[in-house]
Amino acid sequence: AATVTFRRRRGMDWKLSLRGRLAARRTPKKSEQELKDEEMELFAKYYMEWKGGRKSGNTSYTNIPRFYYRLPAEDEVLLQKLREESRAVFLQRKSRELLDNEELQNLWFVLDKHQTLPVIGEEAMINYENFLKVGEKAGPKCKQFFTAKIFAKLLHNDPYGRISIMQFFNYVMRKVWLHQTRIGLSLYDVAGQGYLRESDLENYILELIPTLPQLDGLEKSFYSFYVCTAVRKFFFFLDPLRTGKIKIQDILACSFLDDLLELRDEELSKESQETNWFSAPSALRVYGQYLNLDKDHNGMLSKEELSRYGTGTLTNIFLDRVFQECLTYDGEMDYKTYLDFVLALENRKEPAALQYIFKLLDIENKGYLNVFSLNYFFRAIQEQMKIHGQEPVSFQDVKDEIFDMVNPKDPYKISLQDLINSSQGDTVTSILIDLNGFWTYENREVLVANDNDSTADVDDT
Repeated sequence: AATVTFRRRRGMDWKLSLRGRLAARRTPKKSEQELKDEEMELFAKYYMEWKGGRKSGNTSYTNIPRFYYRLPAEDEVLLQKLREESRAVFLQRKSRELLDNEELQNLWFVLDKHQTLPVIGEEAMINYENFLKVGEKAGPKCKQFFTAKIFAKLLHNDPYGRISIMQFFNYVMRKVWLHQTRIGLSLYDVAGQGYLRESDLENYILELIPTLPQLDGLEKSFYSFYVCTAVRKFFFFLDPLRTGKIKIQDILACSFLDDLLELRDEELSKESQETNWFSAPSALRVYGQYLNLDKDHNGMLSKEELSRYGTGTLTNIFLDRVFQECLTYDGEMDYKTYLDFVLALENRKEPAALQYIFKLLDIENKGYLNVFSLNYFFRAIQEQMKIHGQEPVSFQDVKDEIFDMVNPKDPYKISLQDLINSSQGDTVTSILIDLNGFWTYENREVLVANDNDSTADVDDT
């Protein structure tokens, strides 16, 4: 009995000891977050083992620089002001880095002093060795221009391996002007995103007017119409998707700014003024035409009033499409919409103008012109010919000529790109929308012969 009791006690001690050990090893219940952290730790461990335990020597990924900066909201006035001020300081610093007039004069003096003989013709030349010497003497601001790459760009057919001093200096002047203009435009970039909205460009041109001698005669009451006229050309050609903004880069790349700043020349010829959209005579001409068309003097143009535009030979069907597709107010056109219309019809060779007219011709909105759409517009030309007592021309003949001129990829469809690639877009559109344009095309051989006879008469005299 004593032995049995001992065995029972020993068995109970073993059970208690085991329970105590198990209780000591038992961990408290983990939270959900702790389990997730442990899971990620194990995943990372097993993933690294699967990859072979290799560690990249480049740890830059652990410190990725910030690349997105949120624009301040409209109600964050302080942040907006801080951003504007910091941009202004940045642009001022960039402006100070550019060569001023005195430094440009000094550069020209040093270049002229180091011209390389022999003299061929009237142009002063410089070789690469002297080019580098000038770069050392011209100052730190000029260092960027004295590179082998720029020298090679300006190197042409000189037998002594020299470049023209004048060409190099003009290159430097052009670069300085581009940077100055970019900084000037950027000051009006309120959003600071590299583009100008319509209101930004309006402010730029309005403040530019007093610096252009050719615009001295403009009445201040006409300023708003002048600014509208000038801005529309930029947006018509540089904003084909009508987003309401233009990249500053695109403004600098096109020639419009050159035309505008050409008005600084006090002795600009009458011919140059007439061909420059931004000149006072040109702006007054366009606005004067608008006022002459506006017979009821309500400041807007109806379809009937617009029908007298130019030679008054635009077809009614085309004018219907203009008022269907373009922005109107109670069925009438304002000055801004009229400017787009004028820019399209006066520049029919340009892709942006062809895009404008193509949209009007594409009555089914299919993205191409087919026989049906060509016939739809040409019937109006045939009707006008009957009214003027002319024998209507067969549509089949005209249709074949149009497809031959354009030579589209698809023989049954003419796309906008086909029209642009053909270089015949102005002729094709004139045939379809304007009786005078069709008559000019139809009688082109007679007109050429008359021009040749006139030239011969002048030569004889």
